[in-house]
Amino acid sequence: MAKCERCGKQTTFGHSRSFSQRATNRPFHPNLQKVTLFENGRKVKVVLCARCIRTLSKTK
Repeated sequence: MAKCERCGKQTTFGHSRSFSQRATNRPFHPNLQKVTLFENGRKVKVVLCARCIRTLSKTK
């Protein structure tokens, strides 16, 4: 399943609303990216959401 490895954000579900206000199910996908990070001196590939990537770049 698509999931952020840092915060656990994953697909949620809601409704699409047509002009007649008929509700049909639809998924809301997080903006997940594959990123290479350095952990303990090693390159590690992780899947992170855009917000976590942004937060990591701010703290470093």
